[in-house]
Amino acid sequence: MAQYNITLNDEILKDLFSGDKGVAVLLEQVLNQVLQAQATDQLNAEPYERSEDRQGYRNGTRPHPITTRVGTLVLRVPRLRSGKFSTELFARYQRSEQALLLAMMEMVINGVSTRKVAAITEELCGEEFSKSTVSELCKRLDPVVQGWNERSLKDKEYPFVIVDAMVLKIREDGRVRSRDALIATGVGEDGYREVLGMRIGDSESEASWSAFFGWLKDRGLHGVDIVVSDSHSGLVKALHTQFQGCTWQRCQTHFMRNFLDAVPKSLQEELYGKMRAILDAPDVKTARLLMEQVVDNYSDKARKAVDILESGFDDITAVLELPERYRKRLRTTNGQERLNEEIRRRDRVIRIYPNRDSAIRLLGALLMEIDEKWQSGHRYFDMEDYYVWREERRKKEVAESQQSVRKVS
Repeated sequence: MAQYNITLNDEILKDLFSGDKGVAVLLEQVLNQVLQAQATDQLNAEPYERSEDRQGYRNGTRPHPITTRVGTLVLRVPRLRSGKFSTELFARYQRSEQALLLAMMEMVINGVSTRKVAAITEELCGEEFSKSTVSELCKRLDPVVQGWNERSLKDKEYPFVIVDAMVLKIREDGRVRSRDALIATGVGEDGYREVLGMRIGDSESEASWSAFFGWLKDRGLHGVDIVVSDSHSGLVKALHTQFQGCTWQRCQTHFMRNFLDAVPKSLQEELYGKMRAILDAPDVKTARLLMEQVVDNYSDKARKAVDILESGFDDITAVLELPERYRKRLRTTNGQERLNEEIRRRDRVIRIYPNRDSAIRLLGALLMEIDEKWQSGHRYFDMEDYYVWREERRKKEVAESQQSVRKVS
């Protein structure tokens, strides 16, 4: 392991004990000194040092902000005239950047990029790069992303799973085609949220979703109790086939949108409040009473909306069976939507992926970083109440089953 000599001035040491940002400032200075020491190691010479063993020359630095648990740090990454400086210091924060750059390079090489993308790529990597350069970079990044995306899920159970899809534009066989990125996140028995995996499907058909769920199960996904998603027919059919016995919670945000679309404009504000009361009810019994009131009072005025409510009631209120502390985050796919938006921020730069591998690489690298952030952050849920509730439910079901047997006999 390399050893570095770090120097700190008195002002930073004072801030460490008195200022709110002392730790961040200290860490930033330490890391910047490490980067300079690594540059010295690679050049085999100190700045301005005359040496026959010198391997090259410095060419200033470039700022590289990274987000850490103590704040945003701005690292001064050394530039070398040879362009060969490398560091593993913040490799975790580079994967998605590498994948984004690779996608742009592939677009330029294949002649399908916009002038804007070509200009950005040349600014980032210089005007000269070849297919062999791109291929070599892919060999470094692809196994890392693939290894994470194919990792085993056998070590723990995931009671809560949220799934969603987003449409990508991918060039295949000389044509731009719409493909779906199927993404699953879950909350494990330890209460931490994880990105379980991502695959590119030809569509959101039942076959695509069934293959996706089968792939997750082959990797060891088990203990699934509740799955949260929108009501896409192919997804729901595949879900009931692949996860028999688990509960499906239909996203309340998507449902509310569909419901209000069927309500006459003059009644939308009024019925929105009624629906909110149903969704925020303390239990299923109360929610059902409120639903029946809506049915009785609005069947003639908003027949289509009432039909939607009656047919979807059980699916949108499934989460009310859980202890209250788990309901808010599991009643919608809003968390997944925010994850998708993070992906879209990079996706907007590419717009059309040069091939399917490029899409998998970029999305996988970004999801991998998000997953690592979740794992090192705060727990999403304290799962103790859930397991107590689940055990009580199991005992109740056993008792009811025994009582039914005695009645029959």
